[in-house]
Amino acid sequence: MKRRETKKIKVGNIFIGGDSPITVQSMTNTDTRNIHATIEQIRKLEENHCDIIRCAVPDMEAATALKEIIKNINIPLVADIHFDYTLALESIKSGVSALRINPGNIGSIERIKAVAMAAKDSCIPIRIGVNSGSLEKDLLEKYKKVTPEALVESALRHVKILEDINFNDIAISIKASDVPMMIDSYRLISKQVHYPLHLGVTEAGTLWRGTIKSSIGIGTLLSEGVGDTIRVSLTGDPVEEVRVGREILKSLGFINSGVQFISCPTCGRTQIDLIKIAKEVEDKLKQCDKDIKVAIMGCAVNGPGEAREADIGIAGGVNEALIFKKGKIIKKVNEESVVEELLKEIENM
Repeated sequence: MKRRETKKIKVGNIFIGGDSPITVQSMTNTDTRNIHATIEQIRKLEENHCDIIRCAVPDMEAATALKEIIKNINIPLVADIHFDYTLALESIKSGVSALRINPGNIGSIERIKAVAMAAKDSCIPIRIGVNSGSLEKDLLEKYKKVTPEALVESALRHVKILEDINFNDIAISIKASDVPMMIDSYRLISKQVHYPLHLGVTEAGTLWRGTIKSSIGIGTLLSEGVGDTIRVSLTGDPVEEVRVGREILKSLGFINSGVQFISCPTCGRTQIDLIKIAKEVEDKLKQCDKDIKVAIMGCAVNGPGEAREADIGIAGGVNEALIFKKGKIIKKVNEESVVEELLKEIENM
């Protein structure tokens, strides 16, 4: 599918926008001042292929802690700043790769200029982050309620502040917890700016509900060519945000590397505990870096045929399963050993 053409900006050693791959971001939920815990969480995110990480910076202690954190991680770090422009300046000194701010909420134009000039001197971009929960009062009065048009006007207002002081290294996010509103807001802004867009459904919810909302919102826009980087916001472990984000990209063909996992929904023909087997195999393959498609099918009659495009898989029988490669059966194993035998075959591929 054809992506919207956008300005390319650099975040650490990664590019966003233009012809760059769509990146997956997350945000730590540790106390940034707890340097050890924050580093450990980011390392887990790195293991799960997180591209960019964001950390909250509530005070000066957190801003200075970023310096040590950055020394011990391998992905770009974005400082999340609200209200206090001095935290942005200190975060830049600590070596962050980008800032996430709302220019309009950090004070006077002089303060905004100070942050923008410091960011320009350090060659780091600024992401303007607008969301439905923090819309300006005058815009609420103008539109009577939160609307896509109001959110876009807010974003463009912040963009103009930076453009007026000759700062153009910008990314934009316009997030809402309401999925249709989020989709419409990004559609509108994508027609008015050439800056890269950071997609996300804010406050999406827990793993189950948040995954559904994020997949619909982010997936719809990506399928239309809108979006350059994504963050799935979930109430839970940030690692799950990355896993969901990567699966969204895989489902749309933006990621063709790593394990692609398919499994049938089961039916009355299934005579092994396919649900348990599928969950176990999927869990065991979370850290697998092989570029393969794995299929877990419940029926020995149709399984190998329906999943012939898979590199390897199983098809269930009566208390046993067939292991197949590219649609060709290679061995029969009993149900108790099917996961172990499948993993052995995958390891040898």
